Amino acid sequence: MDIQFYKYQGTGNDFIIIDNRLKTVELKEEQIRDLCDRKFGIGADGLMMLNPSAEFDFEMKYYNSDGREGSMCGNGGRCLVKFAYDLGIRKPEYVFNAIDGMHEAEIDPDGSVSLKMKDVGEVEVVHGDYVMNTGSPHYVKQVRDVMSTDVVKRGQEIRNSEDFQKEGINVNFVQQEEEDLLYVRTYERGVEDETLSCGTGVTAAAIAFYHNENGYNNVRVKTKGGMLNVEYDRIDDHFKNIWLTGPAERVFSGTVKI
Repeated sequence: MDIQFYKYQGTGNDFIIIDNRLKTVELKEEQIRDLCDRKFGIGADGLMMLNPSAEFDFEMKYYNSDGREGSMCGNGGRCLVKFAYDLGIRKPEYVFNAIDGMHEAEIDPDGSVSLKMKDVGEVEVVHGDYVMNTGSPHYVKQVRDVMSTDVVKRGQEIRNSEDFQKEGINVNFVQQEEEDLLYVRTYERGVEDETLSCGTGVTAAAIAFYHNENGYNNVRVKTKGGMLNVEYDRIDDHFKNIWLTGPAERVFSGTVKI
């Protein structure tokens, strides 16, 4: 069977996307893994399907490159919104369903995509670092020089440590360059490697490094794949109205035989 696919990227976080509004495509774990393989397949950090929804504009179904269904992917959600726009689903505001619930999104005048993330009500301190769930579980660790950090080695150690071995965790290494400017590198579970960017990881880092005790925060975040922006309200250790903004672009499209 030939399948039409589209390749999108958001700050270097790249995805295979399939229009599955007719619900004609079903892929096995091994097939997804093969498609995401960078040597023998299309190559991607993950695969998404844009599925129909009776209640929302569409449903987001996300799989990690290991072939397993993943938790929420921020950059993936932004790319899927841009894909919906390119398909002709054009609205001032989008509302779609994902594994962690409903999300709002909009395409800004400059073409960037803003995605509303889930509220974060609990930030745990573990070994002096921060752990939270921004749609996916994240570990946030501050480092002096993020570019000299062995992200894969140290990320694997934390991801597979006794504290997180059961379900795994994404690990973010953060250098604070200014009060409202961070540099973030992320080791992602499911990919089991460093990715050029991670939307839920960038969001977690921005929350961990708030600069206003209570009220509005706006944090610029550098990744190896480009710039993202996170804004939110911090109210008595709760984080609400969280918006992740950045580019999302179509790279190419084609057909692949399954």
